[in-house]
Amino acid sequence: MLDVTRKLVELLDIAPVGDDHFQGESEDLGFPNVFGGQVLGQALMAASRTMEARLPHSMHAYFLRPGNHRLPIDYEVQRVRDGGSFSVRRVIARQGGKEILTGSVSFQVAEDGYEHQMAMPPAPDVEGLKSEQEYSEMLLPYIPEALHQTLTRQRPIEIRPVNPVNPLDPEPRPPQKQSWLRAQGELPDDPVLHRCLLAYASDFSFLGTSLYPHAVTFMSRDMQVASLDHAIWFHRDFRIDDWLLYDKDSPSAFGGRGFNRGNFFSRDGVLVASTAQEALIRHRPKR
Repeated sequence: MLDVTRKLVELLDIAPVGDDHFQGESEDLGFPNVFGGQVLGQALMAASRTMEARLPHSMHAYFLRPGNHRLPIDYEVQRVRDGGSFSVRRVIARQGGKEILTGSVSFQVAEDGYEHQMAMPPAPDVEGLKSEQEYSEMLLPYIPEALHQTLTRQRPIEIRPVNPVNPLDPEPRPPQKQSWLRAQGELPDDPVLHRCLLAYASDFSFLGTSLYPHAVTFMSRDMQVASLDHAIWFHRDFRIDDWLLYDKDSPSAFGGRGFNRGNFFSRDGVLVASTAQEALIRHRPKR
């Protein structure tokens, strides 16, 4: 396991600070606020720490306030229900006494049932694609030097985009995008950890799908972008230290909000998880 991946695993290994209360550190990825995927992954881990013999199958969360990466995050887990097959936990993340995220996680016992899935869409093989880090290095001559370290940092989640857009000179495109991703280095055989890492990674390059038709990116001037909510469903077991295809589309944008959907497929075409998110994509020209 690479050092950066080990640090991410340690970041998700939140510490108990009381009955059903946990605390997690924050990381600075160079964004103005805490990365939403970090809060999702830690919240899912907090809920899972109150559960035995059942794995999470879905999570629904709302981002209420931006997080401060200089401060730790406190997580309170409320045990809503433990039924014969399903359990539900409510999670509240706070900084400075104020809620920054609230969500619910549902767990299920393992059981057999009907099976079907949509077919994996066509996608180029991952081996012939460049990583986001390689594309960022190509942009260095055109961006302020203060951003160089942020864009070229070594990353625990390697992402290889399919047909990436130039963030400095975007063109209108259909609201569809694909990327391959994986955690760098071999991980322990812990299905909860793999789900928490996927929740973390699922927030990368997601809301940008709704920006494609409008020829803007998160680096465009006068754009205010932020995740408003996030949902993830875990369909089947998987390993995030093996390549997964993240296939995304955006059916709608209206009222300053963009709606995004995503599906994760293993390399052999198995649908392992799905996501949905609404994001703020507000154009605010400065006077």
